[in-house]
Amino acid sequence: MSARHEITAADIMPMEEYAHARKPHRDTIVALKRRRRVEVGPYAVFYFECYETMWHQIHEMLFIEKGGAAQVADELNAFNPLIPKGSELVATVMFEIDDPVRRRSVLARLGGVEETAFIAFGLHRIAGVAEEDVERTNEAGKASSVQFLHFPFTAAQVEAFRASATEVTLGFDHKEYGHMAVMPEEVRATLAGDFD
Repeated sequence: MSARHEITAADIMPMEEYAHARKPHRDTIVALKRRRRVEVGPYAVFYFECYETMWHQIHEMLFIEKGGAAQVADELNAFNPLIPKGSELVATVMFEIDDPVRRRSVLARLGGVEETAFIAFGLHRIAGVAEEDVERTNEAGKASSVQFLHFPFTAAQVEAFRASATEVTLGFDHKEYGHMAVMPEEVRATLAGDFD
């Protein structure tokens, strides 16, 4: 069975029902996210999104903000683009730096970092494509601490990625953040399910 690629209004639970299911559902999502997470370098963490993570995010936004039916369309428009569409992986990349002074200093040097992300395996190298909802590097060259990246695959790349025990490297070619990490096999196997 293929992964689902879009959340519709019909997929949204009534909030009183969600309130009762929230804790067990959150526990399930936390376990799922562990298998979809890769740390790269000292600060960057890739969270690979899917239908389930975005369904949870939308429900959390609706539950917390209490915008009712009027809020649903906005949340669907915001989060549906982050669900992989069958021939791509999609990641939220967060630069997690607790100290605000250090965070400002690091991000000020990372302008354009979203244009240097890649996934590599075998003879394949796939460049990340930044989500175009807003500029992720401001005019002063400061990067946002949150980036949304798409990694578009060809059919041959999907097949190679899916092969058991394929060694996958994830990283950045940025002059101030030239870090890479090997994707754990559990993560690769999980993400292989995102393709049609």
